[in-house]
Amino acid sequence: MNPAQGDDFDHWHEASLRVRYAETDKMGVVYHANYLIWFEIGRTEYCRARGFSYRDMEESENAFLVVAESYCRYKAPAYYDDVLIVRTHITELRRRSLRFGYEIIRDSDGVVIAEGETGHVVTDANGRVRTMPPAFAEMLLAPPIEVEVLEGEPVPEISPE
Repeated sequence: MNPAQGDDFDHWHEASLRVRYAETDKMGVVYHANYLIWFEIGRTEYCRARGFSYRDMEESENAFLVVAESYCRYKAPAYYDDVLIVRTHITELRRRSLRFGYEIIRDSDGVVIAEGETGHVVTDANGRVRTMPPAFAEMLLAPPIEVEVLEGEPVPEISPE
């Protein structure tokens, strides 16, 4: 587990979201703090695509990924009802820390509206720094797994009457 770049760090995951009205200001532009929330969605879905959730790591290994730093560069505005793609990948994985990189792209025109990074320290439930559990480190660097999609009826939209 080195910070050296390689094939292990080339696996991007994409998650789609739609900008909600509550995420915008009076001018319909997304409020800047929401990008960090979208980064969290990106890294959560990145982990799920590799077969585990944060909760799995917390409950089975007493390992927590604490955000130690975050960075976001805003390149273009996002607006209410835009469909955005949050692209996430691992940029560094060390024994006791890791970094995720992000790109947020507007789906309609392919414009990169933001890019950033979060740095995480692995701790136990008491906040003491600990080593990343090896099985989870391996899953983080693995390509996404195939997930069986359950067939069923879509959830109906409820219209206000």
